[in-house]
Amino acid sequence: MSRPALSRDRVLRAAVELADSAGISAVTMRRLAEELGAEAMSLYHHVANKEQVLDGIVDVIGAEINEAAARVELPSHGDGWKKAARVRILAARKVLLRHPWAPAVIESRTNASPEILLHMDALVGIMRNGGFTHDQTHHALHALGSRAVGFSQELFTPGAPGNGPTTGEPDPIMAAMAARLPNLVGMLSEIAHDDPDSTLGWCDDQAEFEFGLDIVLDGLDRLR
Repeated sequence: MSRPALSRDRVLRAAVELADSAGISAVTMRRLAEELGAEAMSLYHHVANKEQVLDGIVDVIGAEINEAAARVELPSHGDGWKKAARVRILAARKVLLRHPWAPAVIESRTNASPEILLHMDALVGIMRNGGFTHDQTHHALHALGSRAVGFSQELFTPGAPGNGPTTGEPDPIMAAMAARLPNLVGMLSEIAHDDPDSTLGWCDDQAEFEFGLDIVLDGLDRLR
């Protein structure tokens, strides 16, 4: 049985599948060619280099976000804007939870993804329908930051997996500095993130994401 002909879409979807199964570091031109059963040189007819692959897979993820959000669209006029925005953003996060490597790639891109821009355009439309001015909407997008796309940016990520809030134990470096960091160590010793399936980062689990998102949306609603 012959393989389907190579195309840019097929290469990018193979890259997403490879990142899902082996991590984003596994996505190289050589490894992609192996996965596709093709010569590495043949990929260059469709993507010039790995940077184009990474730009492309952000677009694939963005398309998934727009498809998921379209299935749960809600009326957004007046007071309905907040629920509509929340549902769209949480739909985006659900997509990212299927591709937990994606936030780091999205943050690394210097070229704007057309599909991510479509998602942002839809959010702007929701806020405009809710009564926000263009100036208020601009401020709102800054306040939301990466949450608009479904993930929270971390201040830092501990180097050793398994330490920190995910286990309810303080980071060993902080524990060693307990005398100098009593407030941080005290806090970290009492909190726990116990749902790894909803986590996109050290502290970016679903409860924390929704907590921060709701604070921002409530504040924006008061502004409106």
